Amino acid sequence: MSPGTTYGDFEFIVVSNRLPVDRVNDDDGGNGTWRRSPGGLVTALAPVMEKADGAWVGWHGAPDEVLEPFEHGDMHLVPVPLDPNEVEFYYEGFSNATLWPLYHDVIAPPEFHRHWWDSYRKVNERFAEATAAVASKGATIWVQDYQLQLVPKLLRAARPDLKIGFFNHIPFPPLEIYAQLPWRRQVIEGLLGADLIGFQRPSDASNFLRCVRRFVGFSVRQQQVHVQYDNSAPGHVSRAEAFPISIDVQRITDLANRPDIIERSKEIRRELGNPKHILLGVDRLDYTKGIGHRLKAYEELLADGKVKVEDAALIQVASPSRERVEQYRLLREEVEGAVGRINGTYDTIKNTAIRYLHHSYPVEEMVALYLASDVMLVTALRDGMNLVAKEYVAARTGNRGALVLSEFAGAADTLRQAVLVNPHDIDGLKEAIVTALDMSPAEATRRMRIMRRQVLQNDVERWSKSFLSELQNGVKEDALV
Repeated sequence: MSPGTTYGDFEFIVVSNRLPVDRVNDDDGGNGTWRRSPGGLVTALAPVMEKADGAWVGWHGAPDEVLEPFEHGDMHLVPVPLDPNEVEFYYEGFSNATLWPLYHDVIAPPEFHRHWWDSYRKVNERFAEATAAVASKGATIWVQDYQLQLVPKLLRAARPDLKIGFFNHIPFPPLEIYAQLPWRRQVIEGLLGADLIGFQRPSDASNFLRCVRRFVGFSVRQQQVHVQYDNSAPGHVSRAEAFPISIDVQRITDLANRPDIIERSKEIRRELGNPKHILLGVDRLDYTKGIGHRLKAYEELLADGKVKVEDAALIQVASPSRERVEQYRLLREEVEGAVGRINGTYDTIKNTAIRYLHHSYPVEEMVALYLASDVMLVTALRDGMNLVAKEYVAARTGNRGALVLSEFAGAADTLRQAVLVNPHDIDGLKEAIVTALDMSPAEATRRMRIMRRQVLQNDVERWSKSFLSELQNGVKEDALV
């Protein structure tokens, strides 16, 4: 460390693309106050922030606006500015049109543009500088997700005194797919700046370690990498392990027991004409979620007469997502066209085959939907975890209902009592839906009870504690013997 190093005031720092707050505008449209974001990550780390002297580094959501650090609740927030070009190149471009499709098994083709990479690198440098400036000596830093994969190495170079963790919330692809990335070595070296790299599934950690061996050549033993860069910086050991993320179980179960939300769930059923079965899909409108495959299977079940519009209704919530990206605009047109075709063919005066909702809803309404539905459909083509599946299970306090779950979602590793399915197999998906609809109450209760026990015992707070505990424990004694 250079003699001129200065230290900040914060012992624990979270670094993510976005700050954990949303701006609430005044009635006249002017900038107003801030409110805490509803995401699970904020919920998981809020207790840590309260106990530690914590800060959160991230973009505040408005391009071309520079804000000074400010306090919100028990958190010190450090805004990192982005200009409109950086939002386009770093975020919409490299993060979401290069890395996102590449890491999701090239369901959509990734684009590789050098000016996107240049912007990604510069923004990561800015995040690292902002973090190093506020970190106290020996502070713990937890960097979040694929938008900031270069930050760990940049931080280690600037502040080798720091304890650095990184968590990748999306999948990490197999070597043969990752190999396409022109900047594959730089990204891996960036991640290896962390002492601990967390992934959703053991297979993701294994994919990463295979890429380390192939593209960087560092020694790997027992999920641990002996990192030695070409410069004079001292080497260190970086570990790659699985830490499957979870949900705020207590919040979901509390909401599921609230009388007004229970009544709202009954109202939803009445609004649909009290059908025998309600099926539910809840997704961000993203090509990785398999919405088209789900609609195709449901359409064929209606055509085959195995599902009748008089007996069943499918509610499909598709939250708006990345609407400035061309792939997402095309997906919306495709999904809405399919829904219109299916409803035009199978609707009656009284019954609607698919109730399509292109909105975001508050968690209270989501829990009411979970309670109202008999079958939850999670048909992701590739998903790091899929927390909707866990939320549905947590909400089913009566241990009823069935979950159809893609084997390509991380949740399938632990929710083994779901009806697991390969969503690419349309016939298999149809069979799984019928199995869920026809499942006996006793069998549904047995399966749901086991899944609820797993989710309740492994909530999001346990996830954060587990990761941070491993980060503090450091290198295993026999790591490189």
